[in-house]
Amino acid sequence: MANSRDSSLSGLTEPEAQEFHRIFMQSFILFTVIAIIAHVLAWMWRPWLPGVEGYASLLESTKVAALNVLPFLA
Repeated sequence: MANSRDSSLSGLTEPEAQEFHRIFMQSFILFTVIAIIAHVLAWMWRPWLPGVEGYASLLESTKVAALNVLPFLA
């Protein structure tokens, strides 16, 4: 007599496979969101494509942006 676990390649039953898929998808989405946030923060810290004058040209715009944001944080 065939066992229900013998019917799939993974050895999981249908409910076990669905639960694994749900956990996998939640973990994947969480990882993707964290990666997107990390990339945005890295871009804000040091853009990957600097201006014509290189990274030195970014210092002035960074100072202006910081001065505009600081009043909202206080």
